[in-house]
Amino acid sequence: MAVTWTVRDMERVASLESKNDVVTTLHWECTDKDGEHLGRSYGSVSLDTSDLSSFTAFADITEEKAVEWAKAAIGSDDVAAYEKSVADQITESKTPTTTMGKPF
Repeated sequence: MAVTWTVRDMERVASLESKNDVVTTLHWECTDKDGEHLGRSYGSVSLDTSDLSSFTAFADITEEKAVEWAKAAIGSDDVAAYEKSVADQITESKTPTTTMGKPF
């Protein structure tokens, strides 16, 4: 099992400080799967656009770079917490601590 991070979508502004298509928000997902058991976390994170000196043109952004930006903006402690949550969801799916049903 290994958590996979993806960027599902990007919000951007048309123009900012003479740059075009500036990404401001990333919508991310991290998932893992063990057989039929799935864990998933999803969220969005704003990017710091106060310094565009290392600006990357929208057409040149790779998914790998976008995931890197998302994880940096989320922070290593929260990245670890999301990954633990995904693992915990899989564990809960394999060995449920709560169940549903009726006795009748």
